[in-house]
Amino acid sequence: MAPQESRARAGARTRAGTTVRALALATAVMLTAGLVTGCSDADGGDGGDAAKPSPSSPADGPSRSAGSSPSAAAPTALPSSVTGQRLDWGRCKGTASTPAPGSDWQCATLRAPLDYARPTGSTIGLALIRATSRGDGRARIGSLLFNFGGPGASGVDLLPAFAPQYAKLRERYDLVSFDPRGVAASRGVRCRGDRETQAAEAIDLTPDTAAEESAYFKDATDFGKGCAQQAGRLLGHVSTVEAARDMDLMRQVLGDDELHYMGVSYGTELGGVYAHLFPGTVGRLALDAVVDPSVGRVGHAENQARGFQRALDNYLAFRGIDPKTGSREIAALLKRLDAKPLPTASGRELNESLATTGIMVTLYHKASWPALTRGLRNAEKGDGTALLALADAYNDRDTNGRYGTTTHSQRAISCLDDKARPSVARAKALMARFRGISPVFGEGMAWDTAGWCHDWPVPGQWENPDVSAPDAAPVLVVGNTGDPATPYEGARRMADELGTGVGVELTWKGEGHGAYGSGSSCVDTTVNAYLLEGRIPRDGKVCS
Repeated sequence: MAPQESRARAGARTRAGTTVRALALATAVMLTAGLVTGCSDADGGDGGDAAKPSPSSPADGPSRSAGSSPSAAAPTALPSSVTGQRLDWGRCKGTASTPAPGSDWQCATLRAPLDYARPTGSTIGLALIRATSRGDGRARIGSLLFNFGGPGASGVDLLPAFAPQYAKLRERYDLVSFDPRGVAASRGVRCRGDRETQAAEAIDLTPDTAAEESAYFKDATDFGKGCAQQAGRLLGHVSTVEAARDMDLMRQVLGDDELHYMGVSYGTELGGVYAHLFPGTVGRLALDAVVDPSVGRVGHAENQARGFQRALDNYLAFRGIDPKTGSREIAALLKRLDAKPLPTASGRELNESLATTGIMVTLYHKASWPALTRGLRNAEKGDGTALLALADAYNDRDTNGRYGTTTHSQRAISCLDDKARPSVARAKALMARFRGISPVFGEGMAWDTAGWCHDWPVPGQWENPDVSAPDAAPVLVVGNTGDPATPYEGARRMADELGTGVGVELTWKGEGHGAYGSGSSCVDTTVNAYLLEGRIPRDGKVCS
Protein backbone atom coordinates (compact mmCIF):
# COMPACT_ATOMS: atom_id res chain seq x y z
CA MET A 1 0.00 0.00 0.00
CA ALA A 2 1.23 3.49 -0.82
CA PRO A 3 1.88 6.17 1.78
CA GLN A 4 -1.29 7.55 3.30
CA GLU A 5 -2.25 10.83 4.89
CA SER A 6 -1.29 9.28 8.26
CA ARG A 7 2.13 9.01 6.66
CA ALA A 8 1.75 11.60 4.02
CA ARG A 9 -0.46 14.54 4.97
CA ALA A 10 -1.74 14.18 1.44
CA GLY A 11 -1.06 16.93 -1.07
CA ALA A 12 -3.06 18.86 -3.63
CA ARG A 13 -6.26 17.46 -5.05
CA THR A 14 -6.94 15.99 -8.46
CA ARG A 15 -8.86 17.76 -11.19
CA ALA A 16 -11.52 16.64 -13.61
CA GLY A 17 -10.12 15.64 -16.98
CA THR A 18 -6.60 14.94 -15.76
CA THR A 19 -4.41 12.24 -17.25
CA VAL A 20 -2.86 9.61 -15.02
CA ARG A 21 0.38 11.61 -15.00
CA ALA A 22 -1.46 14.79 -14.10
CA LEU A 23 -3.24 12.82 -11.39
CA ALA A 24 0.18 12.00 -10.03
CA LEU A 25 1.09 15.66 -10.01
CA ALA A 26 -2.08 16.60 -8.20
CA THR A 27 -2.41 14.13 -5.36
CA ALA A 28 -0.40 13.43 -2.24
CA VAL A 29 2.93 11.72 -2.85
CA MET A 30 2.14 11.77 -6.54
CA LEU A 31 4.23 14.73 -7.46
CA THR A 32 7.08 14.70 -9.95
CA ALA A 33 10.54 15.27 -8.53
CA GLY A 34 11.82 17.17 -11.58
CA LEU A 35 12.00 20.89 -10.90
CA VAL A 36 11.45 23.74 -13.30
CA THR A 37 14.16 25.91 -11.86
CA GLY A 38 17.68 26.83 -12.75
CA CYS A 39 18.61 27.77 -9.19
CA SER A 40 21.52 26.34 -7.24
CA ASP A 41 20.88 24.92 -3.79
CA ALA A 42 24.37 24.14 -2.63
CA ASP A 43 24.97 24.44 1.08
CA GLY A 44 27.34 27.20 2.07
CA GLY A 45 27.48 30.99 1.88
CA ASP A 46 24.77 33.49 2.53
CA GLY A 47 24.07 34.19 -1.14
CA GLY A 48 22.14 37.12 -2.59
CA ASP A 49 22.77 40.80 -2.13
CA ALA A 50 22.52 42.49 1.22
CA ALA A 51 21.66 45.96 -0.03
CA LYS A 52 17.88 45.86 0.12
CA PRO A 53 16.34 46.97 3.43
CA SER A 54 13.81 44.58 4.94
CA PRO A 55 11.26 44.40 7.73
CA SER A 56 12.42 43.36 11.16
CA SER A 57 13.41 39.80 11.92
CA PRO A 58 10.65 37.38 12.94
CA ALA A 59 9.38 37.32 16.49
CA ASP A 60 7.91 34.14 17.85
CA GLY A 61 4.40 33.69 19.13
CA PRO A 62 3.47 32.34 22.55
CA SER A 63 5.32 29.38 24.00
CA ARG A 64 3.85 25.93 23.91
CA SER A 65 3.35 23.76 26.95
CA ALA A 66 6.11 21.36 27.89
CA GLY A 67 6.44 18.12 25.96
CA SER A 68 5.04 19.23 22.65
CA SER A 69 6.23 21.31 19.69
CA PRO A 70 9.71 22.88 19.70
CA SER A 71 8.10 26.12 18.56
CA ALA A 72 8.84 27.74 21.92
CA ALA A 73 12.56 27.67 21.15
CA ALA A 74 13.08 31.21 19.82
CA PRO A 75 15.91 31.50 17.29
CA THR A 76 18.57 34.14 17.41
CA ALA A 77 17.72 37.23 15.35
CA LEU A 78 18.54 36.70 11.69
CA PRO A 79 21.45 38.63 10.18
CA SER A 80 20.81 41.29 7.56
CA SER A 81 22.72 39.18 5.04
CA VAL A 82 19.73 36.82 5.20
CA THR A 83 16.80 39.17 5.73
CA GLY A 84 18.13 41.78 3.30
CA GLN A 85 19.09 39.48 0.44
CA ARG A 86 17.92 40.27 -3.09
CA LEU A 87 16.38 37.46 -5.09
CA ASP A 88 17.90 37.01 -8.54
CA TRP A 89 14.72 36.20 -10.44
CA GLY A 90 15.32 34.62 -13.84
CA ARG A 91 13.76 32.36 -16.46
CA CYS A 92 12.85 28.95 -15.04
CA LYS A 93 14.64 25.99 -16.56
CA GLY A 94 13.24 22.57 -17.30
CA THR A 95 14.63 19.22 -16.26
CA ALA A 96 14.93 15.85 -17.94
CA SER A 97 11.41 14.97 -16.78
CA THR A 98 9.66 18.36 -16.54
CA PRO A 99 9.56 21.08 -19.19
CA ALA A 100 10.11 24.73 -18.31
CA PRO A 101 6.81 26.44 -17.45
CA GLY A 102 7.08 29.33 -19.92
CA SER A 103 7.98 32.99 -20.00
CA ASP A 104 5.27 33.94 -17.50
CA TRP A 105 7.26 32.32 -14.71
CA GLN A 106 10.41 33.34 -12.88
CA CYS A 107 12.57 31.29 -10.53
CA ALA A 108 15.06 32.23 -7.82
CA THR A 109 16.90 30.79 -4.84
CA LEU A 110 16.39 32.08 -1.30
CA ARG A 111 19.17 31.46 1.22
CA ALA A 112 17.92 30.42 4.65
CA PRO A 113 19.77 29.26 7.76
CA LEU A 114 20.10 25.50 7.84
CA ASP A 115 19.73 25.71 11.62
CA TYR A 116 17.74 28.67 12.93
CA ALA A 117 19.45 28.30 16.30
CA ARG A 118 22.69 29.20 14.47
CA PRO A 119 21.52 31.78 11.93
CA THR A 120 25.02 32.90 10.94
CA GLY A 121 26.11 29.36 10.14
CA SER A 122 25.50 27.22 7.07
CA THR A 123 22.63 28.11 4.78
CA ILE A 124 20.35 26.12 2.51
CA GLY A 125 19.02 27.18 -0.86
CA LEU A 126 15.24 27.18 -1.20
CA ALA A 127 13.84 27.11 -4.74
CA LEU A 128 11.09 29.69 -5.42
CA ILE A 129 8.82 30.34 -8.39
CA ARG A 130 6.52 33.27 -9.11
CA ALA A 131 4.18 34.83 -11.63
CA THR A 132 3.76 38.54 -11.08
CA SER A 133 0.36 40.19 -10.72
CA ARG A 134 -1.49 41.01 -13.93
CA GLY A 135 -3.68 43.64 -12.34
CA ASP A 136 -3.37 47.36 -11.85
CA GLY A 137 -0.32 47.90 -9.69
CA ARG A 138 -2.29 50.24 -7.44
CA ALA A 139 -4.61 47.34 -6.53
CA ARG A 140 -1.78 44.90 -5.84
CA ILE A 141 -1.97 43.41 -2.34
CA GLY A 142 1.39 41.66 -2.31
CA SER A 143 2.53 38.07 -2.68
CA LEU A 144 0.26 35.06 -2.20
CA LEU A 145 2.36 32.10 -1.07
CA PHE A 146 1.22 28.53 -1.80
CA ASN A 147 2.05 25.16 -0.26
CA PHE A 148 0.42 22.15 -1.90
CA GLY A 149 1.00 19.60 0.82
CA GLY A 150 2.65 16.22 0.98
CA PRO A 151 4.69 17.02 2.96
CA GLY A 152 7.08 16.86 0.06
CA ALA A 153 5.10 18.44 -2.76
CA SER A 154 7.10 20.61 -5.14
CA GLY A 155 5.48 24.00 -5.29
CA VAL A 156 7.82 24.91 -8.15
CA ASP A 157 6.26 22.12 -10.22
CA LEU A 158 2.68 22.47 -9.08
CA LEU A 159 1.97 26.19 -9.09
CA PRO A 160 2.28 26.53 -12.89
CA ALA A 161 0.15 23.40 -13.32
CA PHE A 162 -2.67 24.84 -11.21
CA ALA A 163 -2.22 28.50 -12.13
CA PRO A 164 -5.31 28.72 -14.40
CA GLN A 165 -7.60 28.19 -11.42
CA TYR A 166 -5.84 31.03 -9.58
CA ALA A 167 -6.25 33.55 -12.42
CA LYS A 168 -8.66 35.65 -10.37
CA LEU A 169 -6.20 35.81 -7.48
CA ARG A 170 -3.43 36.89 -9.80
CA GLU A 171 -5.30 40.12 -10.49
CA ARG A 172 -4.11 41.44 -7.11
CA TYR A 173 -1.30 39.10 -6.05
CA ASP A 174 2.02 37.84 -7.25
CA LEU A 175 1.56 34.06 -7.14
CA VAL A 176 4.55 32.50 -5.34
CA SER A 177 5.42 28.96 -4.32
CA PHE A 178 8.50 27.07 -3.21
CA ASP A 179 10.08 23.70 -2.61
CA PRO A 180 10.35 23.33 1.17
CA ARG A 181 13.71 22.35 2.62
CA GLY A 182 14.46 18.71 1.80
CA VAL A 183 12.12 18.75 -1.22
CA ALA A 184 13.12 18.51 -4.89
CA ALA A 185 15.27 21.53 -5.87
CA SER A 186 15.65 22.61 -2.21
CA ARG A 187 18.15 19.85 -1.50
CA GLY A 188 15.58 17.10 -1.89
CA VAL A 189 16.12 14.06 0.29
CA ARG A 190 16.77 10.82 -1.63
CA CYS A 191 16.99 7.63 0.39
CA ARG A 192 17.25 4.79 -2.16
CA GLY A 193 17.62 4.16 -5.85
CA ASP A 194 15.06 3.09 -8.44
CA ARG A 195 15.90 -0.61 -8.27
CA GLU A 196 15.58 -0.62 -4.50
CA THR A 197 12.31 1.28 -4.73
CA GLN A 198 10.80 -1.20 -7.18
CA ALA A 199 12.02 -4.11 -5.08
CA ALA A 200 10.35 -2.58 -2.02
CA GLU A 201 6.99 -2.68 -3.82
CA ALA A 202 7.05 -6.43 -3.33
CA ILE A 203 7.08 -5.98 0.45
CA ASP A 204 3.76 -7.05 1.96
CA LEU A 205 2.37 -4.02 3.77
CA THR A 206 -0.18 -6.18 5.59
CA PRO A 207 2.17 -8.95 6.77
CA ASP A 208 0.58 -12.29 7.64
CA THR A 209 3.65 -14.30 8.69
CA ALA A 210 6.71 -13.75 10.84
CA ALA A 211 8.88 -13.65 7.72
CA GLU A 212 6.69 -11.00 6.07
CA GLU A 213 6.65 -8.97 9.27
CA SER A 214 10.43 -9.12 9.52
CA ALA A 215 10.81 -8.01 5.90
CA TYR A 216 8.35 -5.15 6.44
CA PHE A 217 10.25 -3.65 9.37
CA LYS A 218 13.68 -4.36 7.88
CA ASP A 219 12.67 -2.36 4.82
CA ALA A 220 11.67 0.55 7.08
CA THR A 221 15.03 0.40 8.85
CA ASP A 222 16.94 0.25 5.56
CA PHE A 223 15.01 3.23 4.20
CA GLY A 224 15.90 5.34 7.24
CA LYS A 225 19.55 4.34 7.01
CA GLY A 226 19.59 5.39 3.37
CA CYS A 227 18.12 8.77 4.27
CA ALA A 228 20.69 9.33 7.00
CA GLN A 229 23.58 8.33 4.76
CA GLN A 230 22.60 10.56 1.85
CA ALA A 231 21.02 13.55 3.62
CA GLY A 232 23.46 13.83 6.52
CA ARG A 233 22.91 16.84 8.75
CA LEU A 234 19.98 18.03 6.63
CA LEU A 235 17.83 15.14 7.91
CA GLY A 236 17.52 16.91 11.28
CA HIS A 237 16.51 20.24 9.73
CA VAL A 238 13.49 19.58 7.51
CA SER A 239 10.77 20.09 10.11
CA THR A 240 7.48 21.93 9.72
CA VAL A 241 8.61 24.52 12.29
CA GLU A 242 11.69 25.29 10.17
CA ALA A 243 9.53 25.47 7.04
CA ALA A 244 7.27 27.98 8.81
CA ARG A 245 10.30 30.08 9.74
CA ASP A 246 11.40 29.85 6.09
CA MET A 247 8.00 31.24 5.04
CA ASP A 248 8.42 34.23 7.30
CA LEU A 249 11.85 34.85 5.83
CA MET A 250 10.24 34.67 2.38
CA ARG A 251 7.68 37.22 3.51
CA GLN A 252 10.41 39.63 4.54
CA VAL A 253 12.56 39.17 1.45
CA LEU A 254 9.52 39.51 -0.82
CA GLY A 255 8.81 42.84 0.89
CA ASP A 256 5.45 42.01 2.51
CA ASP A 257 4.42 43.26 5.94
CA GLU A 258 1.99 40.34 6.31
CA LEU A 259 1.94 36.78 4.99
CA HIS A 260 -0.92 36.00 2.60
CA TYR A 261 -1.09 32.27 2.05
CA MET A 262 -3.04 29.36 0.64
CA GLY A 263 -2.20 25.97 2.13
CA VAL A 264 -3.60 22.68 0.87
CA SER A 265 -3.70 19.47 2.94
CA TYR A 266 -0.38 19.27 4.85
CA GLY A 267 -0.06 22.91 3.81
CA THR A 268 -2.88 23.63 6.29
CA GLU A 269 -0.76 22.24 9.11
CA LEU A 270 2.15 24.34 7.94
CA GLY A 271 -0.12 27.39 7.82
CA GLY A 272 -1.43 26.71 11.31
CA VAL A 273 2.09 26.39 12.70
CA TYR A 274 3.01 29.66 11.00
CA ALA A 275 0.04 31.39 12.63
CA HIS A 276 1.14 30.06 16.02
CA LEU A 277 4.73 31.21 15.57
CA PHE A 278 4.02 34.56 13.91
CA PRO A 279 0.49 35.70 14.83
CA GLY A 280 1.37 39.35 14.34
CA THR A 281 2.23 38.91 10.66
CA VAL A 282 -0.76 36.75 9.70
CA GLY A 283 -2.48 38.40 6.75
CA ARG A 284 -5.07 36.42 4.80
CA LEU A 285 -4.55 32.69 5.31
CA ALA A 286 -6.82 30.20 3.51
CA LEU A 287 -6.46 26.57 4.60
CA ASP A 288 -8.12 23.96 2.34
CA ALA A 289 -8.35 20.16 2.92
CA VAL A 290 -7.49 20.50 6.56
CA VAL A 291 -5.23 18.22 8.59
CA ASP A 292 -6.61 17.62 12.08
CA PRO A 293 -4.03 19.21 14.42
CA SER A 294 -5.53 17.71 17.57
CA VAL A 295 -4.49 14.07 17.03
CA GLY A 296 -1.23 12.16 16.80
CA ARG A 297 -0.04 9.36 14.55
CA VAL A 298 -2.65 6.80 15.55
CA GLY A 299 -5.42 9.38 15.38
CA HIS A 300 -4.35 10.46 11.88
CA ALA A 301 -4.32 6.85 10.73
CA GLU A 302 -7.80 6.26 12.16
CA ASN A 303 -9.10 9.47 10.58
CA GLN A 304 -7.78 8.41 7.20
CA ALA A 305 -9.09 4.88 7.42
CA ARG A 306 -12.50 6.41 8.05
CA GLY A 307 -12.08 9.04 5.34
CA PHE A 308 -11.02 6.69 2.56
CA GLN A 309 -13.69 4.18 3.49
CA ARG A 310 -16.29 6.95 3.44
CA ALA A 311 -15.14 7.98 -0.05
CA LEU A 312 -15.23 4.36 -1.23
CA ASP A 313 -18.75 3.95 0.19
CA ASN A 314 -19.82 7.07 -1.70
CA TYR A 315 -18.33 5.68 -4.91
CA LEU A 316 -20.11 2.35 -4.46
CA ALA A 317 -23.42 4.00 -3.66
CA PHE A 318 -23.02 6.18 -6.75
CA ARG A 319 -22.75 2.99 -8.80
CA GLY A 320 -25.84 1.53 -7.15
CA ILE A 321 -23.87 -1.01 -5.11
CA ASP A 322 -24.50 -1.56 -1.41
CA PRO A 323 -21.35 -0.15 0.24
CA LYS A 324 -20.98 -3.02 2.71
CA THR A 325 -21.34 -5.63 -0.01
CA GLY A 326 -19.04 -3.78 -2.39
CA SER A 327 -16.37 -3.28 0.26
CA ARG A 328 -16.44 -6.98 1.15
CA GLU A 329 -15.95 -7.86 -2.51
CA ILE A 330 -13.02 -5.46 -2.89
CA ALA A 331 -11.45 -6.74 0.33
CA ALA A 332 -11.81 -10.30 -0.99
CA LEU A 333 -10.11 -9.29 -4.24
CA LEU A 334 -7.20 -7.81 -2.30
CA LYS A 335 -6.83 -10.99 -0.26
CA ARG A 336 -6.68 -13.03 -3.46
CA LEU A 337 -3.96 -10.72 -4.73
CA ASP A 338 -2.09 -11.17 -1.46
CA ALA A 339 -1.96 -14.90 -2.19
CA LYS A 340 -1.48 -14.65 -5.95
CA PRO A 341 -0.65 -11.37 -7.74
CA LEU A 342 -2.14 -10.66 -11.16
CA PRO A 343 -0.17 -10.36 -14.40
CA THR A 344 -0.04 -7.04 -16.27
CA ALA A 345 0.82 -5.94 -19.78
CA SER A 346 4.19 -4.62 -18.59
CA GLY A 347 5.32 -7.99 -17.29
CA ARG A 348 5.24 -6.75 -13.70
CA GLU A 349 2.73 -8.10 -11.23
CA LEU A 350 -0.12 -6.39 -9.38
CA ASN A 351 0.04 -7.42 -5.73
CA GLU A 352 -2.25 -6.51 -2.86
CA SER A 353 -0.30 -3.41 -1.85
CA LEU A 354 -0.13 -1.95 -5.35
CA ALA A 355 -3.81 -2.69 -5.97
CA THR A 356 -4.76 -0.89 -2.75
CA THR A 357 -2.71 2.08 -3.89
CA GLY A 358 -4.41 2.06 -7.28
CA ILE A 359 -7.82 2.09 -5.60
CA MET A 360 -6.90 4.89 -3.23
CA VAL A 361 -5.62 7.27 -5.88
CA THR A 362 -8.99 7.30 -7.62
CA LEU A 363 -10.78 8.39 -4.46
CA TYR A 364 -9.09 11.79 -4.41
CA HIS A 365 -11.55 13.17 -6.94
CA LYS A 366 -14.92 12.07 -8.25
CA ALA A 367 -13.72 12.51 -11.83
CA SER A 368 -11.41 9.53 -11.24
CA TRP A 369 -14.21 7.12 -10.30
CA PRO A 370 -14.58 5.73 -13.86
CA ALA A 371 -10.90 4.76 -13.74
CA LEU A 372 -11.60 2.83 -10.53
CA THR A 373 -14.51 1.03 -12.17
CA ARG A 374 -12.30 -0.05 -15.09
CA GLY A 375 -9.50 -1.11 -12.80
CA LEU A 376 -11.71 -3.25 -10.59
CA ARG A 377 -13.53 -4.86 -13.54
CA ASN A 378 -10.27 -5.73 -15.27
CA ALA A 379 -8.77 -7.10 -12.07
CA GLU A 380 -11.79 -9.35 -11.55
CA LYS A 381 -11.14 -10.65 -15.08
CA GLY A 382 -7.52 -11.43 -14.22
CA ASP A 383 -5.78 -8.33 -15.67
CA GLY A 384 -3.99 -6.01 -13.25
CA THR A 385 -2.73 -3.50 -15.84
CA ALA A 386 -5.15 -0.67 -15.13
CA LEU A 387 -4.76 -0.70 -11.34
CA LEU A 388 -0.98 -0.97 -11.68
CA ALA A 389 -0.91 2.12 -13.90
CA LEU A 390 -2.83 4.05 -11.23
CA ALA A 391 -0.47 2.82 -8.52
CA ASP A 392 2.54 3.84 -10.61
CA ALA A 393 1.11 7.33 -10.96
CA TYR A 394 0.64 7.55 -7.20
CA ASN A 395 4.15 6.23 -6.61
CA ASP A 396 5.63 8.68 -9.14
CA ARG A 397 7.03 5.95 -11.39
CA ASP A 398 7.52 6.71 -15.06
CA THR A 399 7.37 4.24 -17.94
CA ASN A 400 11.16 3.79 -17.83
CA GLY A 401 11.08 2.63 -14.23
CA ARG A 402 12.38 5.87 -12.72
CA TYR A 403 10.85 7.05 -9.46
CA GLY A 404 10.50 10.52 -8.04
CA THR A 405 11.60 11.32 -4.51
CA THR A 406 8.48 12.96 -3.11
CA THR A 407 7.83 10.03 -0.78
CA HIS A 408 11.42 10.26 0.48
CA SER A 409 11.02 13.92 1.40
CA GLN A 410 7.61 13.21 2.85
CA ARG A 411 8.87 10.55 5.20
CA ALA A 412 11.85 12.64 6.26
CA ILE A 413 9.65 15.62 7.15
CA SER A 414 6.82 13.73 8.84
CA CYS A 415 9.15 11.51 10.90
CA LEU A 416 11.20 14.50 12.06
CA ASP A 417 7.98 16.22 13.12
CA ASP A 418 6.37 13.26 14.85
CA LYS A 419 7.90 11.82 18.00
CA ALA A 420 5.30 9.02 18.19
CA ARG A 421 6.80 5.62 17.49
CA PRO A 422 3.99 3.09 18.08
CA SER A 423 5.33 -0.39 18.74
CA VAL A 424 4.57 -3.51 16.73
CA ALA A 425 2.42 -4.72 19.61
CA ARG A 426 0.49 -1.44 19.54
CA ALA A 427 -0.13 -1.78 15.79
CA LYS A 428 -1.40 -5.32 16.24
CA ALA A 429 -3.68 -4.20 19.05
CA LEU A 430 -5.20 -1.61 16.70
CA MET A 431 -5.91 -4.14 13.96
CA ALA A 432 -9.44 -5.18 14.92
CA ARG A 433 -10.60 -1.61 15.41
CA PHE A 434 -9.11 -0.45 12.11
CA ARG A 435 -10.61 -3.37 10.20
CA GLY A 436 -13.96 -2.41 11.68
CA ILE A 437 -13.54 1.14 10.42
CA SER A 438 -12.43 0.02 6.95
CA PRO A 439 -12.36 -3.56 5.68
CA VAL A 440 -10.41 -2.33 2.64
CA PHE A 441 -7.87 0.14 4.05
CA GLY A 442 -7.86 -0.40 7.82
CA GLU A 443 -5.35 -3.21 8.16
CA GLY A 444 -2.65 -1.48 6.14
CA MET A 445 -3.13 1.76 8.03
CA ALA A 446 -2.86 -0.02 11.37
CA TRP A 447 0.47 -1.56 10.35
CA ASP A 448 1.57 1.82 9.07
CA THR A 449 1.35 3.40 12.52
CA ALA A 450 4.36 1.30 13.52
CA GLY A 451 6.09 0.95 10.18
CA TRP A 452 6.30 4.46 8.77
CA CYS A 453 8.84 5.89 11.24
CA HIS A 454 10.16 2.58 12.55
CA ASP A 455 13.80 2.84 13.64
CA TRP A 456 14.02 6.37 12.25
CA PRO A 457 17.55 7.79 12.65
CA VAL A 458 16.53 11.20 14.09
CA PRO A 459 14.11 11.84 16.98
CA GLY A 460 10.73 13.43 16.41
CA GLN A 461 9.75 16.84 17.76
CA TRP A 462 6.07 16.82 18.75
CA GLU A 463 3.06 14.70 19.60
CA ASN A 464 0.90 17.01 17.48
CA PRO A 465 1.45 20.54 16.14
CA ASP A 466 0.57 23.63 18.13
CA VAL A 467 -1.56 25.90 15.94
CA SER A 468 -3.02 28.10 18.67
CA ALA A 469 -2.93 31.72 17.49
CA PRO A 470 -5.36 33.73 19.62
CA ASP A 471 -3.86 37.08 18.57
CA ALA A 472 -3.85 36.40 14.83
CA ALA A 473 -6.15 37.86 12.19
CA PRO A 474 -9.04 35.61 11.06
CA VAL A 475 -7.96 32.48 9.17
CA LEU A 476 -10.33 30.84 6.66
CA VAL A 477 -10.56 27.05 7.16
CA VAL A 478 -12.24 25.09 4.34
CA GLY A 479 -13.52 21.53 4.85
CA ASN A 480 -15.06 19.09 2.35
CA THR A 481 -17.51 16.51 3.70
CA GLY A 482 -16.35 13.89 1.16
CA ASP A 483 -12.60 14.39 1.59
CA PRO A 484 -10.86 10.99 1.91
CA ALA A 485 -7.33 12.08 2.82
CA THR A 486 -8.05 14.89 5.27
CA PRO A 487 -11.50 14.02 6.62
CA TYR A 488 -13.96 16.83 7.11
CA GLU A 489 -13.92 16.73 10.91
CA GLY A 490 -10.36 18.11 10.91
CA ALA A 491 -11.54 21.49 9.63
CA ARG A 492 -13.62 22.25 12.71
CA ARG A 493 -10.82 21.07 14.97
CA MET A 494 -8.31 23.31 13.20
CA ALA A 495 -10.68 26.28 13.53
CA ASP A 496 -11.13 25.57 17.24
CA GLU A 497 -7.40 25.12 17.85
CA LEU A 498 -6.56 28.40 16.12
CA GLY A 499 -8.77 30.15 18.66
CA THR A 500 -12.11 31.88 19.06
CA GLY A 501 -12.56 34.56 16.42
CA VAL A 502 -9.48 33.36 14.51
CA GLY A 503 -10.54 30.08 12.89
CA VAL A 504 -13.49 30.66 10.53
CA GLU A 505 -14.91 27.46 9.02
CA LEU A 506 -16.38 27.10 5.53
CA THR A 507 -17.96 23.74 4.61
CA TRP A 508 -18.46 22.25 1.15
CA LYS A 509 -20.74 19.25 0.76
CA GLY A 510 -18.72 17.67 -2.02
CA GLU A 511 -16.42 14.81 -2.99
CA GLY A 512 -12.66 14.63 -3.28
CA HIS A 513 -9.59 16.05 -1.63
CA GLY A 514 -10.00 19.79 -1.22
CA ALA A 515 -12.73 22.26 -2.12
CA TYR A 516 -11.33 25.36 -3.82
CA GLY A 517 -11.27 24.94 -7.60
CA SER A 518 -13.22 21.68 -7.41
CA GLY A 519 -16.42 22.92 -9.04
CA SER A 520 -18.23 24.88 -6.32
CA SER A 521 -18.82 28.50 -7.30
CA CYS A 522 -19.93 29.13 -3.73
CA VAL A 523 -16.57 27.97 -2.33
CA ASP A 524 -14.52 29.77 -4.95
CA THR A 525 -16.44 33.02 -4.57
CA THR A 526 -16.18 32.93 -0.77
CA VAL A 527 -12.44 32.17 -0.78
CA ASN A 528 -11.76 34.80 -3.43
CA ALA A 529 -13.71 37.44 -1.50
CA TYR A 530 -11.63 36.65 1.60
CA LEU A 531 -8.27 36.71 -0.17
CA LEU A 532 -8.97 39.62 -2.51
CA GLU A 533 -11.25 41.86 -0.44
CA GLY A 534 -10.70 40.68 3.13
CA ARG A 535 -14.38 39.75 3.48
CA ILE A 536 -14.73 37.17 6.24
CA PRO A 537 -17.70 34.79 5.89
CA ARG A 538 -19.91 33.73 8.75
CA ASP A 539 -18.24 30.96 10.75
CA GLY A 540 -20.01 27.72 9.78
CA LYS A 541 -21.12 28.81 6.31
CA VAL A 542 -22.10 25.81 4.15
CA CYS A 543 -21.79 25.47 0.37
CA SER A 544 -23.66 22.55 -1.19
